[in-house]
Amino acid sequence: MSLTVAIAQINAVVGDLAGNAERIADHAARAHAAGAALLLTPELALSGYPPEDLLLRPDFLDACAHELDALAERLAAFPGIAVLVGHPLARDGHCYNAATLLEGGRRVATYCKRNLPNYDVFDERRYFTPGDASCVVDVAGVRCGINICEDVWSGDAVAGARAAGAEVLLTLNASPYHMNKSAQRAEVLRERVVSTGMPVLYANLVGGQDELIFDGASFALDADGTVRAAAPHFAEALLFVEVRDGRVLPGEIAPALAPEAEVYGALVLGVRDYLGKNGFPGAIIGLSGGIDSALTLAIAVDALGPERVRAVMMPSPYTAQISLDDSRAMVETLGVRYDEVPIEGAMQTFAGLLAPVLDAAGTGDTTEENVQARVRGLLLMALSNRSGALVLTTGNKSEMAVGYCTLYGDMAGGFAVIKDIAKTLVYRLANWRNAQSPEAPVIPERIITRAPSAELRPNQTDQDSLPPYEVLDAIVEAYMEKDISPRAIIESGYAEADVRRVVRLLRISEYKRRQAPVGIRVTQRGFGKDWRYPITNRYRDAF
Repeated sequence: MSLTVAIAQINAVVGDLAGNAERIADHAARAHAAGAALLLTPELALSGYPPEDLLLRPDFLDACAHELDALAERLAAFPGIAVLVGHPLARDGHCYNAATLLEGGRRVATYCKRNLPNYDVFDERRYFTPGDASCVVDVAGVRCGINICEDVWSGDAVAGARAAGAEVLLTLNASPYHMNKSAQRAEVLRERVVSTGMPVLYANLVGGQDELIFDGASFALDADGTVRAAAPHFAEALLFVEVRDGRVLPGEIAPALAPEAEVYGALVLGVRDYLGKNGFPGAIIGLSGGIDSALTLAIAVDALGPERVRAVMMPSPYTAQISLDDSRAMVETLGVRYDEVPIEGAMQTFAGLLAPVLDAAGTGDTTEENVQARVRGLLLMALSNRSGALVLTTGNKSEMAVGYCTLYGDMAGGFAVIKDIAKTLVYRLANWRNAQSPEAPVIPERIITRAPSAELRPNQTDQDSLPPYEVLDAIVEAYMEKDISPRAIIESGYAEADVRRVVRLLRISEYKRRQAPVGIRVTQRGFGKDWRYPITNRYRDAF
């Protein structure tokens, strides 16, 4: 018995029910024309994922039901193909994360997700009631079990589908990206294949949704755990898979990505979709001559094109000439609009305004440095107000962790592109991007090789205030991402003074992070949905 399935790796927009239905119908038409008997869509493809508190609105759930029925009628124009659609389902006072098979203009069968994740960035138990039954449907003579995302991670729902007579497992997914996630998914699915002997077809959402990136990378595993087909990362795709006599035949396999290419692709998609889905005409970036703003500019241009990106250099008396020279060289290479707005006059004006009210005893602290950053933030936001373009902030994860950033200054903006990128990874990404065009490197080499500096006072470097970034990033990763205790971090070889310093700075900077713009998540734990520490907090780790 043979079954051809088209996996629709689509970029759904949360709340755009008509637009998402249009995408599903378009992929169904293409799949039908190619002779597929089934179109498999991602989790909540009709509503987009995650809809969050939209799911608490009865009118939203009613609109989803209406759109699903309208889509079923529309798909009747393609006889011979069934379409499995992910959608929210309101029933008997409960809301379910559901998948419905549409065929011949009607709903044929519906499955409700049994395992609801409530960890990391997931909060599904806030909205959904778990299902309690397996669902197996007959498509072209092949018995297909249905699971939704978390179901395959826990395994009981997979076993239930097999026990109900499934020969092939169809799984709808909205699995957010983080580094090494593809390998984790494949390993989990191999465990399910080995335990049940069923091939698995895995459809994953693609696109950016606020801080989350869905990378696609849909795939098909044969009954022996071999990848037989795979869609690309970070792009819409229609992947055709043929199942014959319980085996998946070899199909198209998109090439795997190197780690830096994967992260860079996630950042580009995140910028493109955040601005595109929210209707911003372009982006504005404050250039400093440093590596963070240089990388952010490169990502923005790759995401939006040079015509939609504007770079602004705002030199102070402490700005080195090489910072100006390197910024000018980079914008010339990229072809973006570039402005220079010196801020010395504004600094003097603010100094005069503040002199009568500032305590002279505080002279020499960071007040004057923060005023510089806030002058720049004010200028960037003024340009944003006038043009409608969104200011992209340039702070990295290392800085966000320890508060090496200024509220209403360099933190001012609408989207934090590299918020989850540690400084050491910033350098790796910059080198990777340059390697993609070695004949014309995008980021001047001197920006990469010179010591990082905020240039807010003479001869300043980041390491005046912070441990070396290799040390800082390792401590942040251990403490913040992996929940390793300070004592264990010290025992692993890091200096106690460095660990105490980093942990203290991380703790006292929570109030800043709560006011930071949303940013793209690429690690297993970023400073966003999956970091929920109280600002007012007197707990102290034991050392």
